[in-house]
Amino acid sequence: MKTLQELTRPNIWALKPYSSARDEYKGATASVFLDANESPYNSPHNRYPDPLQLDLKKKIAVVKVVEPEQIFLGNGSDEAIDLLFRAFCEPREDNVVAIDPTYGMYQVCADVNDVEYRKVLLDENFQFTAESLLKATDKHTKLIFLCSPNNPTGNDLSGDEILKVLDAFDGLVIVDEAYNDFSDLSSYTAKLKDYPNLVVLQTFSKAWASAAIRLGMAFASEDIIHILNKIKYPYNINLLTQQHAMEMLHRHHEIDRWVQTLIEERTRFEKELLELPCVEHIYPSDANFFLARVTDAVKIYNYLVTEGIIVRNRHTVSLCCNCLRITVGMRSENNNLISALRKYADKEAQA
Repeated sequence: MKTLQELTRPNIWALKPYSSARDEYKGATASVFLDANESPYNSPHNRYPDPLQLDLKKKIAVVKVVEPEQIFLGNGSDEAIDLLFRAFCEPREDNVVAIDPTYGMYQVCADVNDVEYRKVLLDENFQFTAESLLKATDKHTKLIFLCSPNNPTGNDLSGDEILKVLDAFDGLVIVDEAYNDFSDLSSYTAKLKDYPNLVVLQTFSKAWASAAIRLGMAFASEDIIHILNKIKYPYNINLLTQQHAMEMLHRHHEIDRWVQTLIEERTRFEKELLELPCVEHIYPSDANFFLARVTDAVKIYNYLVTEGIIVRNRHTVSLCCNCLRITVGMRSENNNLISALRKYADKEAQA
């Protein structure tokens, strides 16, 4: 790969980061804090949180089998995605490459940062080849985004092709593993030492059932993490989020049970839906959702809204004509959807 200095925008490489009061205080035990213009009332919420979330990172490092210095924590994975653009992509000059269809925030961040976004269409099995992806790159391509399991298709991408991209591309490869907990494949965090150009994204929003706290994780080399820390906002992860994440990490064995329950329920849910005449096909999923091709996605989506059931209409997305993306919920919620579609199918049969 190119050196990190070559990949980083010159102004970011030279940037002297903002130094907060809590950044400067380290080491010695203190009991009187008169450095940050905080109120002395309403402890502990009167104090600014640890800007680098060191205690939380130590706990995550144990669970994820990485070093604390390899972890960046953001306000959702979206913050890490945006910072990658801001750190490494020169507006109106550089570009990024991503599969299509995939998670929409990659393109949103590209558009916000005025960076060209190049799409490479997946095949009929929602897979890609390294060759096709690399053909879309040029000397100004800084980032490649690969979401695996992919959103909205739900499937794992080919591991062999991902490794080919990592071996051949001289920029950064971002593997977004938001749904990896539901997959049989191992996390790419195990390959961080082998690939200095690898960035792995994960989140507390899915398997960890904590979407409300907005906590995303990026795993990469210590040098890449240092650059992200340079340009993040000083106190980007609040105290309440850090506390809740610590609580969830102590319950990680319970999370494993939740994941297994959802995988089993996904299998049952899919089987029940496939018996309905309005459901034509369900694509294989390695996530906590699946993509279902139906007879009329727009009509069925609107019908479900009237029944108080919300799914995601992906009809206008590449390769997803007449497809609904359906999350696996509690069995009672899933049964409500099945019952509503049975009623829909009966009405269509009588029409």
